[in-house]
Amino acid sequence: MAKNTSLYFRIVEGRNLPAKDVSGTSDPYCIVKVDNEVVARTATVWKNLNPFWGEEYTLHLPMGFHSLSFLVMDEDTIGHDDVIGKITLSKEAIGSQAKGLDSWMNLTRVDPDEEVQGEIHLRLELLKDTMKRSLRCQVIEARDLAPRDISGTSDPFGRIIFNNHSAETSIIKKTRFPHWGETLELELKAEDLREEGTVIVEVWDWDMVGKNDFLGKVEIPFASLHKTPVLEGWFRLLPLGNNGADAGGKLGALRLKVRLVEDQILPSTYYQPLIELLVESVEDSSALTMLEEVTTVESRQDVAMTLVKIYLGQGLVVPFLDYLNTREVNHTTDPNTLFRSNSLASKAMEQFMKAVGMLYLHEVLKPIINRIFDERKYIELDPCKIDLNCTRRISFKSSLSEAEVRDYSVEMLQTYLTSIIESIVSSVDQCPSVMRVAFKQLHKRVEEQFTEPENEDVKYLAISGFFFLRFFAPAILTPKLFQLRDQHADTRTSRTLLLLAKALQSVGNLGLQLGHGKEQWMSPLHPIILRSVASVKDFLDKLIDVDQDIVSSVPQRAVFMPSVTVKEGYLHKHKAEGPQLLSRFAFKKRYFWLTSETLSYAKTSDWQVRSSVPIQRVCAVERVDENAFQQQNVMQVITQDNDGKLNTMYIQCKNVNELNQWLSAIRKVSIYNERMLPSFHPGVHRSGKWTCCLQADRAVSGCSRTHSAVTLGDWSDPLDPDVETQIIYKQLLQGRDKLRKKYLEMEDADPTSSIQEKRISPDIHPDGAECNAPPTRPGQSVAARLLVVIEDLEQAHATFQLREMEDATRVILNP
Repeated sequence: MAKNTSLYFRIVEGRNLPAKDVSGTSDPYCIVKVDNEVVARTATVWKNLNPFWGEEYTLHLPMGFHSLSFLVMDEDTIGHDDVIGKITLSKEAIGSQAKGLDSWMNLTRVDPDEEVQGEIHLRLELLKDTMKRSLRCQVIEARDLAPRDISGTSDPFGRIIFNNHSAETSIIKKTRFPHWGETLELELKAEDLREEGTVIVEVWDWDMVGKNDFLGKVEIPFASLHKTPVLEGWFRLLPLGNNGADAGGKLGALRLKVRLVEDQILPSTYYQPLIELLVESVEDSSALTMLEEVTTVESRQDVAMTLVKIYLGQGLVVPFLDYLNTREVNHTTDPNTLFRSNSLASKAMEQFMKAVGMLYLHEVLKPIINRIFDERKYIELDPCKIDLNCTRRISFKSSLSEAEVRDYSVEMLQTYLTSIIESIVSSVDQCPSVMRVAFKQLHKRVEEQFTEPENEDVKYLAISGFFFLRFFAPAILTPKLFQLRDQHADTRTSRTLLLLAKALQSVGNLGLQLGHGKEQWMSPLHPIILRSVASVKDFLDKLIDVDQDIVSSVPQRAVFMPSVTVKEGYLHKHKAEGPQLLSRFAFKKRYFWLTSETLSYAKTSDWQVRSSVPIQRVCAVERVDENAFQQQNVMQVITQDNDGKLNTMYIQCKNVNELNQWLSAIRKVSIYNERMLPSFHPGVHRSGKWTCCLQADRAVSGCSRTHSAVTLGDWSDPLDPDVETQIIYKQLLQGRDKLRKKYLEMEDADPTSSIQEKRISPDIHPDGAECNAPPTRPGQSVAARLLVVIEDLEQAHATFQLREMEDATRVILNP
């Protein structure tokens, strides 16, 4: 049974941060670490002690994690950035809150002795011969130790301590992956053999000057060695345990939202009955109706996205959306309220557009968004908000009047809005076919429901409401959340984007509500909005003029086609050929393209000759230690040729967020590769040895574990029907009593139609063998079948968990 762990966190804002600069303010940003590995960095909020970030992330961590840390830093133009404070949350603390954490938390001071990471490989043996009593400890190796020296490495040595006895290994210099292979032995007296006490193995960084730095420790109860005379394995290094106080709020606080979702994923065969019920629902809608009834407001968006992915994978997303939309349209009497609520239909359409249309949105909007960010114009229409002190960039003359600022703002907004509308209405051929077919079906249902002449525009408004108001306008308002930009907009640019988003919403409403709102100062844009209505209607007509058979009904694994570029941009590739160069000259700027089939690069984006790496040959995508090239944000793509030879491409990104995005994107497109490596070298082989573990053999196995399935959660997540069906099962499980009460009250009274008699899968096979379900009885209701499926999945989970507990007990008793 596989394990699926997803971590959702949102860094909302900070308050009362201490001033670190001479100006009496700070320039704060946050670094997010999972088990001491940096996974995200927020934007810097300049000169602000109460910063707002509003940045959110999703991490998929199949191997689990131990802790999540948020470090607040003060960015300095010269010298090292200052540490303001830190918040660390254990996995247990996050998981104990079913609905997640959402609160203000005080920052604590950063204690170097608590900043530990990595694991150590030990073999402990208790010898009780008649002639000799001793504790033998083989200190074999360690990996991923914390860097304590300025070179980005450490000089580690190990120490074993028990009662008043201790012994130390040799010092291995300049490595975070030491191989000791040494045996330490402590001679014990008779009184030492009592079961009380703890064996402690510590790892330290040796320093020639000053005191040694603590790297972590392992504590093993001596009693366990009496039960298991030989104990061997990898042990996680722990901090000293000096948990810092929160400094009474003197370091400020962060408002965080954190939620942990952990699921045990059963073999695919167990989910097949539920998949079949959902597929049948496209025709009879029964199971979907029941699911919608037990979906809470809080979980509606997650359920909508999950269903979209399930039906995408089954090649049935258009019929699924058609069912939801038809149901919504038929239950709406006032066309002005159509799709205005956050119903499952609205959420599903919204998530569907993000899943299949994100690359299309990037193609349409990214050039214009980049231009707005680059120009950074001061634009304002609201007389109450015009600041004449901000107009210097408009004119080098004396300060402009409010009227002049307003005229200039209208001119710039008209220019930007025209570019946006023209880019959208000319993008019919770029829009994914499946989106066009879904909109065609929606247009048909609305037209059939609202036939009155006065409702002629409703069929357009239904589509434009999703297309403009729920897709393009939000992307313009917050480009970072749609991955159009790496950073949030500053205050000036953010205001420009807000005004443009408002105007585009009016365009999506076909100008029908102009002049009725409170913001009459937007009226200078009304003429251009009204002029665009005709072209928008023409665009929508062309958008739905598509052959419905163009959409494939074949199940798929990804939300994008193989030839579609998933990610692209300039990176720096290491020049591996020729003589060794200084690090600053060894990386050359290249333009990279990533599809689900190839990773290719060239000198520029319009260069005709490209070099390509087939994705099917990728066997690892990992970070590179800073000390390998004395450069930050370097990753490696390891491939294997037909002869089994490994080749490594080193690529440098401009910042940690870009690094994580590329790592995640390449891992996602290669997630189904069969020859993925279990380990890798985070260093490089130079001067006859690996810089990470100091091993001489270039072909030696890697010294650190790979993280092939650790990815950022976003629209490009690969389709995984088992994980998606597990989410739907959990939602149904929570609403089982409600379904049973509503649908089976009459059937429960009939002894001939009990649930037990209607079982679909009576045999549970813990080994994952395929179950052959008996045929469904003709009179069996969908509700009964659905409840049986829920019960079978619940029983399967219980069976697998029991087996896991038995296996764990067996390992402890028989290591």
